[in-house]
Amino acid sequence: MRLVVCVDRDDDIGRKTGIPGPIVGRAAVLEAAARLGTADPEDTDTNALFGGLRLYDELRENEEEVEVVALTGDAKVGLTSDRVIAAQLDQVLKDHPAEAAYFVSDGAEDEYLLPIITSRLRIDSVRRVVVRQAPGLESTYYTLVRALKDPKLRAKTVLPFALVLIALGFAAAAGQVVWGFIGLLLLIGIYLIFWTFDIDEAIIESITSASADIRQGAIAFGFGLFAIGVIGAGFLVGYNAYLTTPSNDLVRVLAFFLAGTIWWLVGGVIWETGRAIRRYVGKGHIPRSYPIAMLSVVSLAFVVYGIIYLVEYVEHIQPGSNLPLILAAIVGGLATLVFAGFLTQYLKARTAAASSAAVDS
Repeated sequence: MRLVVCVDRDDDIGRKTGIPGPIVGRAAVLEAAARLGTADPEDTDTNALFGGLRLYDELRENEEEVEVVALTGDAKVGLTSDRVIAAQLDQVLKDHPAEAAYFVSDGAEDEYLLPIITSRLRIDSVRRVVVRQAPGLESTYYTLVRALKDPKLRAKTVLPFALVLIALGFAAAAGQVVWGFIGLLLLIGIYLIFWTFDIDEAIIESITSASADIRQGAIAFGFGLFAIGVIGAGFLVGYNAYLTTPSNDLVRVLAFFLAGTIWWLVGGVIWETGRAIRRYVGKGHIPRSYPIAMLSVVSLAFVVYGIIYLVEYVEHIQPGSNLPLILAAIVGGLATLVFAGFLTQYLKARTAAASSAAVDS
């Protein structure tokens, strides 16, 4: 038996029609395609679903044993959506054992899922469904307007231009064009960092989580707010140490980190403790990541303070320091961090194996 697999990585089907995945069978997939096309006629996932149905019909005409399925991911494209699709595919294979599949895609984004599918099935063919447009609609203006209706693309492209206009507008109003360009470069640099590491998504997720925490008792939110306050206090304490240290710039910078680091580490401990308490209240057990996080914080303390004292020793700021003890603290902290990393991977592997055994049973 073979499967015709259609993938909606960002779960447009679920968000726009309310139909949960996996969607199995010709009738169910046809209903999903019709409802998605009605809800959003411009969504290309509709074409992929109809393309999968057409391929299914062609294969059935050739008397091939085949079934059509649609896998839906999650609006948060990446690790979350791919894990959802992998779980749905495992569920489909449990109910419909197959040795191979035909993959139907509407673009390159969905084809990122090919490694996940090939780890479970042999892919015999990949078919990409591309919509043909009328020549009059293929102008640059139409293409840009349609593309900018995508919220994800709009957030990544329009925002930089908005930052440019805001920075230059304020600078022109204040008569400080040079400082406007300097501020513009800083804004774009910060934006690129946020974009590269998906910090914006993490902030949105944190705000959503904080809102849920407030409605459910504000446990983690209170701890998180306290942690942010402690971290901010660390910056103030470090800044005061920087101002009051009567020496050169290097000594002042070291004084800043010596004074502030302990506050930042305590803030991290408070943050992780709040998350652990929320998990304990909600699920009745402390998460396995909590002791690993505490171990990592202690290790970071050894590494950071070891590096600071090592710099002071090398620069003869503290010539009487015990060099072997400093090196031992750095090496011990790094070794503990490596151990924490291996322990995290080990626990993840155990959890995955337990989940797989539960599914098999």
